[in-house]
Amino acid sequence: MPHFIRNTLCLLLLTLTSIALAKVSYSPEQPKTAIEIVNELTSKHYSKQVLDDGLSNRFLSQYVNNLDPAKSYLLQSDIDEFKRWENELDNMLKKGDLSAGFYIFNRYQERAQSRLQANIDLLESGFEFDLTEDDSLNMDLEQAQWPASAQAADVFWKKRIKESYLRLILSDKEPDAARSLLVKRYTNLLNQLSQRDSEDIFQIFMNSLAELYDPHTSYMSPRSMENFRIAMSLSLTGIGAVLQREDENTKVVRIIPGGPADKQGILKAGDKIISVGQGEEEGVDVIGWRLDDVVDMIRGAKDTIVKLEIMPAVGEAAGSTREIAIVRDKIQLEEQAAKSEIIEVKNDSGNYRFGVITIPTFYLDVEAFYNRDPEFKSTTKDVQRLLGEMADQNIDGVILDLRNNGGGFLQEATTLTDLFIDPGPIVQVRDANEVVSRNHRSRYNAYYRGPLMVMTNRLSASASEIFAGAIQDYERGFVVGEQTFGKGTVQIQLPVREGQLKLTESKFYRVSGESTQNLGVVPDIELPAFYDAEIVGESSEKNALPWDKINAVPHRRYNLTDLPVDRLVERHKSRLSQDPDLRYLSDELTLMKERRAQQSISLNEEQRRQEAKEYDLTRLAIENKRRSAKGLAPYETVEEWQAENSVDADPDGEMTIPLPERDPLLYETGNIFADVLLMSDARSMLVQQP
Repeated sequence: MPHFIRNTLCLLLLTLTSIALAKVSYSPEQPKTAIEIVNELTSKHYSKQVLDDGLSNRFLSQYVNNLDPAKSYLLQSDIDEFKRWENELDNMLKKGDLSAGFYIFNRYQERAQSRLQANIDLLESGFEFDLTEDDSLNMDLEQAQWPASAQAADVFWKKRIKESYLRLILSDKEPDAARSLLVKRYTNLLNQLSQRDSEDIFQIFMNSLAELYDPHTSYMSPRSMENFRIAMSLSLTGIGAVLQREDENTKVVRIIPGGPADKQGILKAGDKIISVGQGEEEGVDVIGWRLDDVVDMIRGAKDTIVKLEIMPAVGEAAGSTREIAIVRDKIQLEEQAAKSEIIEVKNDSGNYRFGVITIPTFYLDVEAFYNRDPEFKSTTKDVQRLLGEMADQNIDGVILDLRNNGGGFLQEATTLTDLFIDPGPIVQVRDANEVVSRNHRSRYNAYYRGPLMVMTNRLSASASEIFAGAIQDYERGFVVGEQTFGKGTVQIQLPVREGQLKLTESKFYRVSGESTQNLGVVPDIELPAFYDAEIVGESSEKNALPWDKINAVPHRRYNLTDLPVDRLVERHKSRLSQDPDLRYLSDELTLMKERRAQQSISLNEEQRRQEAKEYDLTRLAIENKRRSAKGLAPYETVEEWQAENSVDADPDGEMTIPLPERDPLLYETGNIFADVLLMSDARSMLVQQP
């Protein structure tokens, strides 16, 4: 590095250091806001949890872990010192005393600044990383311990920097470029650290308390509220992805149906964003950045390009990254609307035609609805129209596909159910005072009375679970797929002196009396699961409210699922073991689970390259097994396979792929539906008039 550049960088870092070391203090209004938040939580939250010494102890642990989730900066001696407050934070908060929270942050800030500067010094010293050593880095954060000393922290960080350096080398970065990029990364982290103010710290501190009540209770500072308002504005555009901070990474939580990322088809839930670039500009490394800053970089004008370097959750060797480009656009309501297609299923049960209605979300044009515009758009109106269009297409039944549907308007879950059942209750809601409401009801006779099946997966949540649960409880049709997410709570927004508190104040219960909370809806027939329930879903969240049960409400049973389910499962498992596309999917999922189970990663370059090669060859073998079973020529090399199946090679080619290969789970649902019809009298599958 040229001498004048090095001096300039050092001057910049000295400036950042002076800012970072400045102690952060709370504002005069924040103690009053804290008292207000405590009062709201203890009096209005569904759990009625008391803020006592036991909660104080957990609060301290949660706050420290939120500040330093990877146990990277603070030392065990710091944690021991902080324990003096483990039984005091409850009393302090009730009085609005925030001194402990800000003291802990200032210690964290001091440690982090010192560590980041040490990392930069190490990289700029010309220290050579030995990539031939037989060494590894533990990636299991659950088992991580706070460093016992500064020396132990040095050992840990040398490994961590080495892994980051090796990852860049494996991504074809030159050694000097990799070193320079890491210096830039830690410089950016220093800059991020220096920009944290009392509003940031207060939000982290109060959220550490709110999260102990349940995962959906949270505090938003005034600045976060403004960012949220901007994000919801129709004038802004982006890629259509829900992001969250996980440790020091920005993680994709959900892809919004109909958005730019969904249309492109590469970015998936679970992927981590490593860098963000604008158009042809070089990407900026965003590891360790604040979430709102990353979101700001991804937002932009319509039709502009944002480049993302991502670490894929599936489909790539461990630790590998790839770069994708997405054209920003507005997410139109029409793009999220329900859509239909007709699928044909041929098996030993016969030949069948099923109408498939895919519902990405439960939507409602609220403004048009309340203005009594007869053309207002809603899930129920669109599904009713699609059902009407299918009436003349000689279908044997309807499949409602709720996979990846994260919910939406409760009213739409109710009115959609109304299309399939006659008048009766649909969902019960119990508030924090144990008052149960049963006002959400079907009020009209069923519009569609034919055979019905509902598809779910782990990302089917909230309103999706209300609909699927009602169909299951009324025995109106089979639910097929994965156990759903388990989000069975209702939140309200409460303004406080500064900012806003989102608070869980009630729970959903099915007409059977069972909650959808935590457990979700268990399908009648399970399909291979893409998502690990230990990682994705309400049950994987800390402090999630439990499943429970209240009294059932009288409701009709149509007995349309009164069939030998064990025979249906037996036939399904037989296909699962024989069908090439289903076997391919099962093998891919098994490989994915094995990869996720890895708790350490090698720091040896040759071993990492060999592992990546073996991973690709294993996936190629799985693909070639499928091709051979279907009478297709196997691929000779990994490169041939990847080139032919690249999204960039034929972005519009997906719909030309046969359904069993394009969406084997949907095709198998059709097979199960065919078995259901084979085992039953067609007339018995119709909803009879009351």
